[in-house]
Amino acid sequence: MSTSAPAEQSTRTGVGAHSANIARGGLMGVVETIPGVSAGTVALITNIYDRLILSAGHAVSGIRAVVTDVPRGAGTQRAREQARGIDWPLVAGVLAGMAVMVVISAAIVAPLVEAHPQRSYALFFGLVLASLWVPFSTSGGTWRPRDVALALAAAAAAFMLTGLPPSDVSDPAPLFVVGSAMIAICALVIPGLSGAFMLLALGMYTTTMDALNNREIGYILLFATGAFLGLSMFVKVLQKLLEEHRHITLVVMTGLLAGSLRALWPWQPWDGESRDLLAPSTDVAMTVGLMAAGVAIVVTALVVSARIESARAPQLQVAAAGTGTDEPVAPTAQETPDTTTAGTRAAPSRNDGTED
Repeated sequence: MSTSAPAEQSTRTGVGAHSANIARGGLMGVVETIPGVSAGTVALITNIYDRLILSAGHAVSGIRAVVTDVPRGAGTQRAREQARGIDWPLVAGVLAGMAVMVVISAAIVAPLVEAHPQRSYALFFGLVLASLWVPFSTSGGTWRPRDVALALAAAAAAFMLTGLPPSDVSDPAPLFVVGSAMIAICALVIPGLSGAFMLLALGMYTTTMDALNNREIGYILLFATGAFLGLSMFVKVLQKLLEEHRHITLVVMTGLLAGSLRALWPWQPWDGESRDLLAPSTDVAMTVGLMAAGVAIVVTALVVSARIESARAPQLQVAAAGTGTDEPVAPTAQETPDTTTAGTRAAPSRNDGTED
C-alpha cells in the first residue's frame, strides 16, 4: 500500500498547525498592547491556554533544574525531562507571532484604538462576551451554588480592578519598571485581566509603548527581566491549579472574564481620567453592530475549531487500526487536538467539580 498520500497530508497538516500557532501568537501580541483586552483570553478562545501554561511550567522547572543541578555536577537529566514536557511547536509559533505583532501593534493598532475607542472597544466587548462560553463549557462538572458564588466574587474583583483610574509615570525607577513588568505578565496569563491595562493603571503604559516604539534597549531589557521573574513565579502556581483543581480554576476565570467587560464598555469618557460607565447615547447602531460582530467572530472560530477536530477523528481511527487495537491512538503532546488540553489529560479525575 502506498504511503505517499498520508505523508503528504501529514506534511500539510504540520504546516497548517505551525501557521495556526503563529496566527494565534500574533493575535495575542495585538491584544496585549490594547488596555482592557487579555492575551490569556485569546489563548482561551483558540483552545491553547492549558497547553501554553503547562509548557511554560515545564520551561520554568527546566531552567531551575539547570541553575541548581549543573553547578553541583548533577548534570542536566532533570532539565531534559522537563524539556520533553514542553509543546515546542506551539510555544515557538506563539512566541514568534507575538514578537512580531507586539511591535507592529504598538505602532499601528494601538494608535488606531486610541483614535476610535468607542467602536474599537465595542468589537472587543463582543469578543470577550462570547468568550465566556469557553471556560464555562470546558470547566467540567456541574456548576453548583458555591461555584456561581465564587464566579460572582471573581467578577466583582475584576470589575473593581478595571475601574481604577489611569495614571502616568514619565521617568520610572528601574525597580519600578521591573515590578510593573512582573504585575503585567501575571495579568497577561490570566484571562480577563489585561497586562496593558495594568500598565495603564500603574502609569507605565505610555512609557512602555514609547520605549518599544523608540527601541530603547535598556528599558526593554529591564522590562523583559521583570516579565521573566513574574512569569517564573506565577506560572507554576497556575500550572498546579490547572492540573489539580481545573474545575474551580476555570470557574474563577469565567468570573474574571465577566468582570473584565467593565473595561471594554464602549460608552465611557475615554478622553478623561474617569472610568464612569455611561448609558448608550452616541453612534449606537454602529457600536451595537460591532458588538454583534465580535460575538459572531468568536462563535465562528469555535464552530470551525469543532469541525476541524471532528474531521481529525477518522484519522485517529485509521491510526488505531494500524496498531491492531480497537481504541483510537492517543495523540502526542504536539498532536493533541486543541479542544483536548494538557490540563484535562493531566488530571481527568478533577473535572467533576468535586474539589473541596
